[in-house]
Amino acid sequence: MKILALLTDAYGGRGGIAKFNRDLCRALAADPLAAQVTVLPRVAPVEPIENLPPRVTYHPDAASSKLTYISSVARSTCNVSRATFDVIICGHINLLPVAVVASWLQNAPLLLILHGIDAWDLHPSRLVRWMLLQVDTFVTVSQCTKDRFLEWAPLRADQGHVIPDCIDLDAYSPGPKREELLDRYNLHDRTILLTLGRLSSDEQYKGHDEILEVLPDLADEIPDVAYLVCGDGDDRPRLERKAERLGVADRTVFAGYVPEEEKEDHYRLADAFVMPGRGEGFGIVYLEAMACGVPVVASSVDASREAVRDGQLGAVVDPGDSQDLRRGIKEALTADRSVPDGLDYFSYDNFEARWHRMLRERTVLLNHCL
Repeated sequence: MKILALLTDAYGGRGGIAKFNRDLCRALAADPLAAQVTVLPRVAPVEPIENLPPRVTYHPDAASSKLTYISSVARSTCNVSRATFDVIICGHINLLPVAVVASWLQNAPLLLILHGIDAWDLHPSRLVRWMLLQVDTFVTVSQCTKDRFLEWAPLRADQGHVIPDCIDLDAYSPGPKREELLDRYNLHDRTILLTLGRLSSDEQYKGHDEILEVLPDLADEIPDVAYLVCGDGDDRPRLERKAERLGVADRTVFAGYVPEEEKEDHYRLADAFVMPGRGEGFGIVYLEAMACGVPVVASSVDASREAVRDGQLGAVVDPGDSQDLRRGIKEALTADRSVPDGLDYFSYDNFEARWHRMLRERTVLLNHCL
């Protein structure tokens, strides 16, 4: 199978979608599927490009202006000397127009991947909405996203598959709190709540505000409680001012961006990982925290509840109910620090098997229809 994947980013990228895309490329190229995967990223890498799997060809030169990207896709799909692609994968709904044209040029089935809030409501582009009619099948990372997408999209439920994010269980494990990090953040002898995620003014739905708002009451019950905020972005100054206004700046630490090689040690600092959001399409960070043996608090109003399997692996709270949020945090703080039974549901091996099974089934069906 030869696959053309039009993705936002993957190798050299940061964040959950880049991580998902790296896992996807690895899974597609793995035996027995052993696909030849050509990847055209839309966003330029910000880290070194490393660990490319065999049979994956990555073209970071495609990531530039819209015109450059369109030209790269055209060269990959119009050049008759190149091998024909069997499947076109569109890794983000905003890339759909160019992916549809690639599908037409190659006469190949089109598979759309949907990650979260970008697909929950009616897309603002009339062109994108019309292009959805050309999608043969779609994959969402959560049932929540699939349900929200189908409320407005002109596609059928049987065209969709849910394949959740995954965790490499060999890459994370429980361990002691690292003394150097406790020194860095002055968090010795503190009960530490942790959130890890971008601090973007466009993504004020991750639960930072709600946690800051319950910190004063939590401090009355847990005097040594502290809140460690990992991640950076243009919303950080607003959150820092809010911590000052609420009188919790002395127990709130903004750590900034955490490089990949330090993530595991930062998770291990936490007594509870708390991210009661309103717009998570899934949330790999919940899996990473649990793999480090840290109890987690997820949300009942977005797809993060699926990351904890509706309460089987961690606490689920209503972020709009401060009392319920405090309950969930206290529940997590009294839970055992261990990897929860059942986390292997989200293992990389299961992720790979789900993708192989879906592609085999859908490719047979779609080729029959074509």
